[in-house]
Formats: sequence, structure tokens, C-alpha cells
Amino acid sequence: MALSPSAGIAARAKRVLLQNAGPDVADGAGGFTHSWVDLPPAADARVAPAAGNLESVAAGAAVVASASHVITIPYRAGVSTATRVVVDGRALYVTGVQDPDERHVELVLVCEERVI
Repeated sequence: MALSPSAGIAARAKRVLLQNAGPDVADGAGGFTHSWVDLPPAADARVAPAAGNLESVAAGAAVVASASHVITIPYRAGVSTATRVVVDGRALYVTGVQDPDERHVELVLVCEERVI
């Protein structure tokens, strides 16, 4: 799979929010909830499904489905595999980050949507 689908600004039709993992927050029942911290401002992005990467796995009583996407955004420091991208209310978790030619112009993010 080619990870460098360079896209001009016109091809970046989605507005996305980047978030990094924040501190765990007590849930009041003795456990913790994972929190997220926004990395403003929102970014214009090209969001494309990665062909042929849809899986379904039985996990106990729940079915977990994942779908992969490739997202291209303008370069931004601080984006890593600990980042998630919120697109139209859906959370896509970054599993890979590429800075084509290490020019700091754009980032190509390989993401996974997790539905539980």
C-alpha cells in the first residue's frame, strides 16, 4: 500500500480534530476513564478508506470491527501513534505516521477505526 497520496489543499475536504492521550480520570466506581486532549486548531484533511482492510473478530460476547483509513493533513509536530483523529464524530486511532521525504510539509496517517 502506497502511503504517500500527496493531496493538494482542494482534496482536503474534511475538517478533523487531532487529540493526544490525556490523564486518566476517576470514573467514580473505583476505575478510570481514558481522557483526550485536543491539539488545536482543527486540520483540513483528505480521508480515504484503505482498500481491503476490514476485519471482524469475536471478543467474548462483543464483536469488535476495525476499518483502516489513510488521512493526509498538513504537517504538525506532536502527532504520533498515541494520537487519534476525530472525523465526523468518529474516532480513528493512528497506527502509523509518515512525513513524506521528511520535508515537514504534510503527514500521512494510517488509522484504524474501532467499533465495540
